[in-house]
Amino acid sequence: MLKVILLINLILSTSSVFSQDIDTLKIEQKSPWNAVVKSTILPGLGQIYNESYWKVPVIWGLMGWFGYNWWQNDKQYKEYRNLYQLSIEQGQENFLYKRIREFYRDQRDLFAIYLGLTYFLNIVDAYVDANLFNFELLTKNNEIKLNIKYNF
Repeated sequence: MLKVILLINLILSTSSVFSQDIDTLKIEQKSPWNAVVKSTILPGLGQIYNESYWKVPVIWGLMGWFGYNWWQNDKQYKEYRNLYQLSIEQGQENFLYKRIREFYRDQRDLFAIYLGLTYFLNIVDAYVDANLFNFELLTKNNEIKLNIKYNF
């Protein structure tokens, strides 16, 4: 009988050995698609969501610069387009107006491409940054070492 009681006591006492405290540390996760939607609606909002605040002025600055240059080149293009059409109507086609018009059109289109690429890269950056939000690079002794091994 004593052996049975000791066996039951041993079995009941070992069950508490395997118990562990519940880990209450919550790791904050960022949703990549939430960051994409926010950056699509307002460029830079995905970076704010990902807490990469320093990128917002860069994005807004680039988009503002490209947008302003697009607007200036569009204004010049329209002016020289009208001057060229006026010279044709007067019977004296001025090819200089045509060349300047084409230059401003090409520049306008180029800045529109830059603006679109900046917008697209803003969205891609928000997606990648959300995926790598909790990424930590841990190495042995927190150092990166170069080891060379010779095998002869």
